[in-house]
Amino acid sequence: MDNAALAERLEAFAALLDLNGSGYYTVRAYRRAADLIRSTPADVGALVRQGRVRELAGVGPGIETRLRELVETGRIAELDELEAQALPQLVGVARLLGLSTRRMRELGHALGIRTVDELREAAAAGTLDSVPGIGPKTAARFERGLAELSSARPRRGMLLNRARTLVGEVADALGGEPAGDPRRACELSTHFAVVVPSDTVLHAVAGLPQVVAILEQDERRVVGVTADGYPLEVIAATPETWEAELVRATGSAEWLAVHPELPDPLPPPELREVDAPAPPPDLLELSHVRGDLHVHTTASDGKASVLEMGRAAQALGYEYLAICDHTRNVRVVPGLDADDLRRQAVEIAAANEVLAPFRVLRGSECDILPDGSLDLPDDVLAELDWVQISLHAGQRAPRHALTERVLEAMRHPAASCLSHPKGRILNHRPENALDLDRVFAAALETGVALEVNGLPDRLDLSGAHVREAIAAGVPIVCSTDAHSVRGLGNMALSVATARRGAAPRGAVLNTLPLEELLRR
Repeated sequence: MDNAALAERLEAFAALLDLNGSGYYTVRAYRRAADLIRSTPADVGALVRQGRVRELAGVGPGIETRLRELVETGRIAELDELEAQALPQLVGVARLLGLSTRRMRELGHALGIRTVDELREAAAAGTLDSVPGIGPKTAARFERGLAELSSARPRRGMLLNRARTLVGEVADALGGEPAGDPRRACELSTHFAVVVPSDTVLHAVAGLPQVVAILEQDERRVVGVTADGYPLEVIAATPETWEAELVRATGSAEWLAVHPELPDPLPPPELREVDAPAPPPDLLELSHVRGDLHVHTTASDGKASVLEMGRAAQALGYEYLAICDHTRNVRVVPGLDADDLRRQAVEIAAANEVLAPFRVLRGSECDILPDGSLDLPDDVLAELDWVQISLHAGQRAPRHALTERVLEAMRHPAASCLSHPKGRILNHRPENALDLDRVFAAALETGVALEVNGLPDRLDLSGAHVREAIAAGVPIVCSTDAHSVRGLGNMALSVATARRGAAPRGAVLNTLPLEELLRR
């Protein structure tokens, strides 16, 4: 099996584990392993055969066992069992309809059906209410849901990195272009679309590994459902209709409704929202970024050394990289104290000798303590080139107390940038109550920038908050919060989020040359 096939099988296993109620961290581990295998240049099958696959960051003993089974037998026995038990077509539909996984499996087994078409036939025949626990009202609601299935949406959205991978793989397989929410860089995607240049490829949609069922099909359009339970629309265009179809499939629907006659020029996809401002002439581009100011190493909870992170950043064309490992107060991960940071300074100096003229900066992701002070002595903070100040514990504090704590930290003369200000974890933790208007005022007073954190489950500041910061004249920083070499790719997500806030190049500090950045 090649890397793509191994990744697809692990992704399918993760999806079915998720549908079967497995723990969040287990599912995430398999998905991260699939993403890693898909992107690594190494032959993962060969690493498995050599007993070296655990050299890949994120591959533990459980995942190694699954990979060995795949390489040696071409299958995962437990995946086969889950597919047999889970009725993946029906389970995907269940999530769209809001029915529990367990209940949908019971329904499928009771009726002896496995496919969406068979489910539609059962509903049309009026046999749904023959299943114990399905009364006439539930059956009627279920039938209405089936009728509206093509426009249904799951309760949660898919993170931007996974959403881009999903539509990108489908587009590559069909020779088309990604569209839908991922093309607009929505932080959570529920509308997935791909536009293809010919209707001759529509028949191939049903055979894609990303698709578990076909919901609708005609001569110009197919709607499938993914293993995660999301509708995926594939639209065939002609050369004459290509641009219009791509715009329509990209959305947003609300923006299209306001612009029945498409504006010329079209705004970038990230700004096709009803409330989006006009793009500035120098809208931020990924190529504008000169360095990454928030990454971690093995000194805290990262997976690569200072030199490894520096080499990778240099290979991306960057001029500088700030090492910002955690401090001790975080507790849930290893953190650095004053002595640790001074030892790390030696490692950074050695890396700079190797990488010159590229520059590795001494930095810290310094925890904000309950009283607003910082988790390092002032003399150590004064030695650093860049200080990310971060709030980890206490995200649920009341608005006034939380804001006062952050403002006190921002007033510290060593503070450079406020990390992930609103503290959210997409799909898991809402934004905190931090008063951004007061934070913006403090930022203008102190010169502290605000971060657009590129971790896929953060993207914090959000695009909407970036827009507010730009309007207030507050500088921002696009950072990855990378914990591995691969994590440096999060810059694309951070930049896309800043673009959703119409951030101009001049408002983003890490588009500056290093000397100018450090003079601020």
